[in-house]
Amino acid sequence: MSTFEKKKIEVELQKFTSQNFEQPSNCRNIDQILFYVRELCAKINEYEMRFNYVPSHAYWLLAQYNQAHTKMVYKHFVDHYS
Repeated sequence: MSTFEKKKIEVELQKFTSQNFEQPSNCRNIDQILFYVRELCAKINEYEMRFNYVPSHAYWLLAQYNQAHTKMVYKHFVDHYS
């Protein structure tokens, strides 16, 4: 795969995520984050199958959602069990 093709895929993914995904810091509940994680994982699988390439942006975004999820779970735990 050429550099041009990789860049085109990266731009396509960034455009898709900016239009269809809420930023992790703007998510307000755990279910919302889990929805975006599932959708992003499906998109990553799609890119692996179609192009045998996944832009690093996808993994970076997934890490951001996981971090936001961890913070919410911790806050929920502290609020309910302390």
